[in-house]
This record gives sequence, C-alpha cells and structure tokens, in this order.
Amino acid sequence: MRALFSFLYGVAAYLVCQATLLYFVGFSGNLLVPKSVDVGAGAPWAEALAIDLLLLALFGIQHSLMARRSFKRWWTRVVPAAVERSTYVVATCAVLALMFQCWVPIPQPVVWQARPGAGAALLWSLFGLGCVLVVFSTFLINHFELFGLHQVYAQLKGRALPEPRFRTPLLYRYVRHPLYLGLLLSLWAVPLMTAGRLLFAAGLSVYILIGVAFEERDLLQLFGDSYRRYREQVGMLIPIARFSTRTAGKPDA
Repeated sequence: MRALFSFLYGVAAYLVCQATLLYFVGFSGNLLVPKSVDVGAGAPWAEALAIDLLLLALFGIQHSLMARRSFKRWWTRVVPAAVERSTYVVATCAVLALMFQCWVPIPQPVVWQARPGAGAALLWSLFGLGCVLVVFSTFLINHFELFGLHQVYAQLKGRALPEPRFRTPLLYRYVRHPLYLGLLLSLWAVPLMTAGRLLFAAGLSVYILIGVAFEERDLLQLFGDSYRRYREQVGMLIPIARFSTRTAGKPDA
C-alpha cells in the first residue's frame, strides 16, 4: 500500500511540475498568463528590488541545496528514498508558485526593445529554441527519473534502481549542460528587456552558473576520471565537438 501511495504522490508531483514549468515559460516570456515578469502590480523600485531579489535567492537556495548529495543523504532519513525526488519537485514548484504570485515588475528603464520584424522574430525563435532544448535535454538523460516518476514506479514494481552510468547521448557529446544552455537562451533572447526582466534573467543566470559548479563537483565525485576527461574535452555551455566516447552520463541535478 505504501508503494501505491508513493506512486500516486509521484504522479501528482510530476503533473503539477509540468503545469508549473509551462506557466514558467509564460511568466518568463510575458506570454498568455495573467501575471508575469513584466505584468502585474508595481511598487516603489527599492521595495520591488528587495522583494524580487529575495524571491530569486529563495529559489536558488532551495533548488541547489535539495539537489546536493549530502542533503539527499540526510533528507532520506526523513522521507522514503523513493519519493525524495518527487518531494524535491514539489518544493521547487512551491517556490516557483511563490515567485509567480509575489514578483513585482520593474518596467523602467527599458534596457533594449527590438522593433517588430526580423530582429524580434529572431529573438523569439531563440527563446523557443531554448525552451525546446530544455525539454529535449531531459529526455536525453532520463526525463522520468529527473522528475521522480522512475523512482516511484520502480518501488511499485519492486525493482531496484540501476546504478548511475556515465553517458553522453547526442547533445551531451558537444556541450556538458545543454539543459542549462537552453535555459540561458530562454532567459536572454527576448525582444523586450526591462529592468525587472534583466534582474530576473541575471539572477537566474547566476544561479545556473553556481548550480553548474556544484553539479560538476558531484559528477567528479561520482564518475571520477571519466568525467574529468569529459570536462577537459567538452565545453560547459558552449558546444565543442571533441568528445567521441558514447558511454557517459549525468545523475539528477
């Protein structure tokens, strides 16, 4: 019965996460959502800046801390190991929902604004490419493990999870973190860059760079020389086609 409840919890967490990430695209791009990074009730700039920085810091701390192996070892003493990833997903969704609700737009000054036409179309194309790259990258590693479904399904079936393997499928042969590359594209490739949007993009970009550093440290501990050689031959966020080994991989981030 516990395995069934864990599975249902994992499925619910997965569905909520997909809905949250879809809203994140609209929030980030000011697309089809009632409140976004540039749309909503304003406030004095100092108050808006303080609130938005606090929201970004909260997201960065939660997302990075709960992803670390040391935290996971402690956390699985509190929650069952099978739902550890699903609980991480739920916590991330909660922090993002708080950001969506409490973010205060800072519309001025406008840093850049592309005129309608080829320039704006190019930026929107890069924004869309970034979103596609994020989704595609999750399936190259293990989409369902990344979002916790694989773990609860394995428990339901009474199966042990396989040991992490070092793999470099497709895009990972050319760039070590294609998912983060996609996120950066979607953050910066927008035709309207306000002060608030700049804060949003810069804050999450700093988080991404810090997260990459922690993740690479964990990967080195997990895979040792295999990952060290891979890191020497493949660019972190800029594609470099010098790595030919087909067997490599990434644990959960």
